Amino acid sequence: MRVVVLVPTYNEREALPVTMHDLLQAAPTVEVLVIDDASPDGTGELADAIAAADPRVRVLHRAGKSGLGAAYVHGMRVALEMGADAVVEFDADGSHPAEAVPRMLAALAHGSRAGADLVIGSRWMPGGGVVDWPWHRQAISRVGNVYARVMLRSSVHDMTAGCRAYTAELLRRIPLDEVRSQGYCFQIDMTRRALEAGASVVEVPILFRERELGASKMTSDIVGEALVSVTGWAVGRAWRAVAERLARLRRTPTAR
Repeated sequence: MRVVVLVPTYNEREALPVTMHDLLQAAPTVEVLVIDDASPDGTGELADAIAAADPRVRVLHRAGKSGLGAAYVHGMRVALEMGADAVVEFDADGSHPAEAVPRMLAALAHGSRAGADLVIGSRWMPGGGVVDWPWHRQAISRVGNVYARVMLRSSVHDMTAGCRAYTAELLRRIPLDEVRSQGYCFQIDMTRRALEAGASVVEVPILFRERELGASKMTSDIVGEALVSVTGWAVGRAWRAVAERLARLRRTPTAR
């Protein structure tokens, strides 16, 4: 199975070498595609140096910062062009456990009818958790996930998780050119699109650690985008259900 791990970066010069070392130690057979959005701190140049020393690493340089969602979608397209069988999302900041990657890949459907199309590294299921997160970050994540689950009628515990693995076949079924969401909303969007595409989704527990190097990208705008988008998707889903019901009623012959 050819696996491409996507690692988006923006000002991750401090954290990237450690993350790459841990990732390639835990999953030595994967290929890594670093997606750098023209980081002003020189992350892109550092990634080039890492790639020059390790043939498993490639770097995709983008013109500027355009959001996490756009970076991942671009990386997914490139990974599919590379002939990937599976595509993994992995943060550059060291918050995702590298040892989770082999476990997620083992649960994928490639070569197994019992496997999943999407495997999510979940913080909010039994066995998962977070380390060194302040209480307000935990509250935002927990409440946001409950809201998304209820509004979108999903059984996935961690809708916003960014540590996940897709089969290439599933990504080809998702209209990536229609994905506009950014930030952590992107993860919710991709989860709902996967479910709408009939995907089998499995969660495996992970321990998420607060980053030790660099600065967090979390802002109130990211939270607001997720809240507005989830509400809009839920309203749209309800409206479509009503419209379909009315259409069926119109097609039903009137009893005489």
